[in-house]
Amino acid sequence: MKKILFASSETHPLIKTGGLADVAGSLPLALAELGQDVRIIMPNYQGIKNCEPGRYLCTVRVNNCDVNLLETHLPDSDVIVWLVDYPPFFNFPGNPYLDEAGRPWPNIGERFALFCRIIVEVATNRAYLNWHADIVHCNDWQTGLVPALLSLEPNPPATIFTIHNMAYQGLFPGSTFAQLNLPGQLLHPDGLEFHGMLSFIKGGLSYSDRITTVSPTYAQEIQTPEFGYGLEGLLAHKQSHLRGILNGIDVSVWNPADDAYIAQPYSVDKLKDKQVNKTALQQQLGLPVDLETPLFGLIGRLVEQKGIDLVLSCLQEMTTLPLQFALLGSGDKSIEYRLQEFARLYPERISITIGYDERLAHQIEAGADIFLMPSRFEPCGLNQMYSQCYGTIPIVRKTGGLADTVIDALPESIANGTASGISFNDASAAALIEAIKRSLVLFHNQPVWKKIQRNAMVKDFSWQNSANQYLALYNEI
Repeated sequence: MKKILFASSETHPLIKTGGLADVAGSLPLALAELGQDVRIIMPNYQGIKNCEPGRYLCTVRVNNCDVNLLETHLPDSDVIVWLVDYPPFFNFPGNPYLDEAGRPWPNIGERFALFCRIIVEVATNRAYLNWHADIVHCNDWQTGLVPALLSLEPNPPATIFTIHNMAYQGLFPGSTFAQLNLPGQLLHPDGLEFHGMLSFIKGGLSYSDRITTVSPTYAQEIQTPEFGYGLEGLLAHKQSHLRGILNGIDVSVWNPADDAYIAQPYSVDKLKDKQVNKTALQQQLGLPVDLETPLFGLIGRLVEQKGIDLVLSCLQEMTTLPLQFALLGSGDKSIEYRLQEFARLYPERISITIGYDERLAHQIEAGADIFLMPSRFEPCGLNQMYSQCYGTIPIVRKTGGLADTVIDALPESIANGTASGISFNDASAAALIEAIKRSLVLFHNQPVWKKIQRNAMVKDFSWQNSANQYLALYNEI
């Protein structure tokens, strides 16, 4: 049994802004089920919900700050969550990275440097918890200083650093190094320095024993200038320590057979019941009820990374095709406005819901026939996996985790029973509209379509598989 300290800036369902929270709320549970002693550590934000209030454990002094440690649990589990409680940094409305007005916290560097220092104290058993980590599993730049600081300790625990998205690096002006009072021996080009700046992520990349990222294809992509953001050389150098392990999905939450949010549960053996959800979704969104017209869904952040600009470029032509389109998401205000204009002009074809609604997200996954996910880059992605579980055929761009989880429906893959979606290569509107037209042809060949749906629905995207790969990695180091 390994003692694993899982360090994350967010954890679902306590607080979530993105996929990192889903991993932090699922992988530790799966590891615990494999018999490991795993503890999650995260900041005690004001916005935390869905857990019992943390009970006070102790106070730890780091960098002239007295920081409390509180203990709670992941809901409905025995997995312990340690909350790093420092009200001057974390007791404010907003999310882990942005204030209520959507602006980045001005002291975000200080916040996460303090968090990293506390992780080191806990991992090395200097927080009086009578618990010494064998492995510290760090996630994204907010925990990047941990492997660097641990490198200065005698007999430190082993460290793994997981990259969820290379685009976010925790870069600060060089002067921040002194402000944060970091040890001088870490400031050099092989350490935390990046072109005269302080880079939190480099701490994780340069000093950890193993680097993982959230899909095998993304592990290759980040070694190229397009996806490496200036660190591709370092990643290529560390190639032998770099591994891509696909995220899983929470199949207790995303399972059409017992999803409380949808009109009619269904399974691969009762595929015709999926139609009930389509009718219910069309009614709810005010679209004409029509089982013959394919309904396309999209759930996501309305930002360029997600390829939403490609969708906008295709929408005019989509309104001339025999299809309906339902979107749920929020993001760039100008994109929101343009989408809403389309919905106003074509109410029979297009439904746009701005914001996020968990219930509606499940209903779209269950009620749509086809799911659009034309991301410019996607380290792992979750919606394409949810879609396959729900027999909703994803159209994806061949990048990152999308390339690893969706098998393109070509004559060969249809024949051998592996086809589970439709993929295209170029990040262009022309390539996307061609994929959309290809999906329409397949949809109208219902025997083939049902075969693709069944292939998709029987795939195993559970965390069990990923957790076993992480456990093998922990044992390796």
